[in-house]
Amino acid sequence: MTIPLGSGSGGLIWIAVVIAIVALASNPENIGGTLFWLAAVGLVVYLFRRGKKSPPDGGSTIMDSNESVASYGQSRKSVAGSESVRNPDKGEREFVMSASAQGKVKSSSSSISAAVDEDLVHASYHNLESSKSFRIPPAPAQFGHARWLSSTENVEIAGVAISGGLIYVGTALKAASGIVDPCLIDPSKDVAKRADYTVREMGYWPSYSAISPTARRAYLNWLSTGRADPDADIGYVFIYFYGLERRAVFEAVNDQTAKADLPAIAAELRRLLAIYGPRSGSFQGYGTALLDWITLANLPDRSYLQPLPSSPRSYELPLYIRAALGQAAADRVAISADLALAWVKLDPRSLLRTPTLRCAQEFNSLFKLKYLAALGDGLVLPRNRTKLKLVYRAASAGFRGVDEPRLTFGDIPDVSVLAAPFKKLHEIAEAATNELESLSRYLGRNPGARSTVEALLLLPVTLWPESAKGSIEGLKERMDGGMVTMPFHELLGALGNSSTLSRERTVALARVLEGMGIGMEPDVLGGAKQPKPEDQIALFVTATDDLKSRDAPDYRLAALALQLAAAVATSDGDFGANEISHLHQQIQSWSHLSRNNQRRLVAHLRLLMVAPPSLTALKKKLESLDPTARGSIASFVAAVAQSDGTVSPVEVRMLEKVYKVLGVDPQKVFSELHSAATGSEPATKHALGEVKEAGFTLDASRIAVLQKDSEGVSAMLSTIFVEETEVVDVAPLVNAAPAVEQDRVLGLDEAHSSLARLLLSRPRWTKAELSDAALDLDLMLDGALEQLNDAAFDAHDMAFFEGDDLVEINLELREKLAA
Repeated sequence: MTIPLGSGSGGLIWIAVVIAIVALASNPENIGGTLFWLAAVGLVVYLFRRGKKSPPDGGSTIMDSNESVASYGQSRKSVAGSESVRNPDKGEREFVMSASAQGKVKSSSSSISAAVDEDLVHASYHNLESSKSFRIPPAPAQFGHARWLSSTENVEIAGVAISGGLIYVGTALKAASGIVDPCLIDPSKDVAKRADYTVREMGYWPSYSAISPTARRAYLNWLSTGRADPDADIGYVFIYFYGLERRAVFEAVNDQTAKADLPAIAAELRRLLAIYGPRSGSFQGYGTALLDWITLANLPDRSYLQPLPSSPRSYELPLYIRAALGQAAADRVAISADLALAWVKLDPRSLLRTPTLRCAQEFNSLFKLKYLAALGDGLVLPRNRTKLKLVYRAASAGFRGVDEPRLTFGDIPDVSVLAAPFKKLHEIAEAATNELESLSRYLGRNPGARSTVEALLLLPVTLWPESAKGSIEGLKERMDGGMVTMPFHELLGALGNSSTLSRERTVALARVLEGMGIGMEPDVLGGAKQPKPEDQIALFVTATDDLKSRDAPDYRLAALALQLAAAVATSDGDFGANEISHLHQQIQSWSHLSRNNQRRLVAHLRLLMVAPPSLTALKKKLESLDPTARGSIASFVAAVAQSDGTVSPVEVRMLEKVYKVLGVDPQKVFSELHSAATGSEPATKHALGEVKEAGFTLDASRIAVLQKDSEGVSAMLSTIFVEETEVVDVAPLVNAAPAVEQDRVLGLDEAHSSLARLLLSRPRWTKAELSDAALDLDLMLDGALEQLNDAAFDAHDMAFFEGDDLVEINLELREKLAA
């Protein structure tokens, strides 16, 4: 038999056993002697072990490999490379472990459960050759106490690569309530191989540690794919949100490193709210509240002078806006146009119609222009009694049951409850919205036409780009206070349009030009025919305070006479200089016309020289004239025909046709020509004027008498030049982007709705605070509170609030209203 021998106490024990067997075999009856030898050997072994010194490098009890892994995973600090650990007996020693234990470190996850002090981590090795010992490799970074990953850090969990950080990863992270924080991504938890994050897999209060392996895989997939899919289940968004909430509210208070992450968290919240806010009222409310907390945690003294952070629209006015307004009220400073715009756009009392959304940039600019025009330096707000306060209500279940964090702002009032200042802003917003309705309808039918001349013409001129304004100023310089003619397409080209316009847009162009002091002939605003691109137009200086005088009957009658005169003057093929000069003199002598009308008639004459009308085109207009008016026009045309000193046979024949169309005896042509040539006074005076040396002159006083005597003539003349125009298709507005309309809370009136929104902004109120709010809204507190509770019971079968001296808001009702 081979006896295994070894050094140390093990060898001595084997020697004692051999001696005892030999002694007993040689003398079976001497049992006492045998026992003596066994006792002696035992004593020697005991003394040997007692007196034996520790090895030079110190010894310690060898731990079971599984126990080592567990202790390792529970340490507060991860051990890397040759990190030292403390030996309670012999000081610090190098941390080493066998190769088999090394493998178990990688595979063991269930044994890693909680953090313990690193002083409890022990390891030792046999006093063997150094070549037979191995170092323990460092544990994966995500094992052990949780760590926050910044936005620049990446991590891989269960084979899923996640970039962008802003998450907690580790195996231990307690929430304030004592439970495992729901946001913690614990890599020791099981993860399924496949999952779909658009499928609901969780309850109302999700926690990564408690959800199923399939849901964990879905969440990791959502994190790894940009966190932007609008179809993702909102539960995954909330798990992610819990981590942002913990970092921003509960860690940034005393941790400067966490405070440095606030800008990145705020930017991430705005991005998430833009994607998921419209899909979840609950997330909209919680996300906005956290954004408010971040922006208000370091509120500057005069925030109304600072650039405003972007905020989503929700069921209450964002607190940063309320704080800026309150500071302005406390300092008695007028609020800026930007702050007023933010108030009116974000206040839930605003009924924002489609133009404010479809034409958002134009609305913003126009509102600010109108605000400053109406209120000068701006609106100064009164200082009311309701004080501003922020009580943060956490979304995460990890902070339920703990005292809510809160921010107070001294004596800064909450002016958002006031009705009168907001009403002024709302009226300005409505005026701006109305001016943009035409543009909004056009863009609704033509989404890609924002940069076209058609869209430009529907904008108020004050909002035109500088290039377009420069083009109009160039036209004014060319006119030099007078008139200029050009093809229609040249005008369109100056405004950046390469094709013709519809009649509706041409009318809009003429209206815009007149608003800038430029008249246009042909007068499409007065019903003239739409010019073709190659047709000549005349642009002239006009007075913006006399734009409607074209509708006066005396102007229309004079324009008709001018058209008839041009038809006769060109009947011989030559519209001579004398004839043109005579007509100019006549226009200048018609003192009953406004200066604006005289300019327009001169421009009209300029176009008649190029394209005189035919008698056929004028016949309809002439048929409806009063007989006396026809006679006056016939005498005027005869005077024009002889103004060049001669009347050709062709002109005589043309005059006869004109007289015939006018219903005047053609035989009078010769007598009228003779009277005009000799300067003699005809036998009878015409109702509208008389022929003198200078020709036919309209008499303003006689026109007035005629108008007074015959209302029918005035009505007829007001429509005499109206052309048959195309029917403009004003299609009903298709709401490509439906207007945001915030209904009154629980169907209450405006004042009680404002009180309800104010109460919903905090989880609890004192009776004194509610009294101040009711006074600001001109409400009786007790009656108002009773009405709120009645409305809540009617709508949702639950109370709006509970309590007397301290009023507790029903958070479940708030959830329902936010959704």
